[in-house]
Amino acid sequence: MRKKKKSLTEVSALGQYIPMSIHKARRVIDQIRGRSYKETLMILELMPYRACYPIFKLIYSAAANAKHNKGFEKEDLILWKAEVNKGTTRKKLKPRARGRSYLIKRPTCHITIILKDISYYKKTYETLDNREKYLPSNFRLKSSGAIWDKK
Repeated sequence: MRKKKKSLTEVSALGQYIPMSIHKARRVIDQIRGRSYKETLMILELMPYRACYPIFKLIYSAAANAKHNKGFEKEDLILWKAEVNKGTTRKKLKPRARGRSYLIKRPTCHITIILKDISYYKKTYETLDNREKYLPSNFRLKSSGAIWDKK
């Protein structure tokens, strides 16, 4: 497997073997992808899902990595890439009637968070008239105003 070349403006954090379903984690990740760091933390604190806490910790960790390792300011960070992959399934046996056992499967997931410093892009695209045309498709400075519902 080839290693990807690290960008100078990207910082990542990886959480492995988090005990929850990938569908429950993706429901939260889809709401925060592409938002600024402060807006993301605010949304995660207010969302009613159990998956918010480990994702909150990962984003906080990635921002601490950016501040400590690369010297980025937290105000200039946006959630550039967030993905949830399936981890291993923990299996436990539960005793049942007449000496039989019942298999309980507990899914795990791996969450990858990549934050990007947008101060470089702000300086580059300030002078362009049609800067939205030249920005990447997942680059958003404004919130999308998405609304989530509790399920």
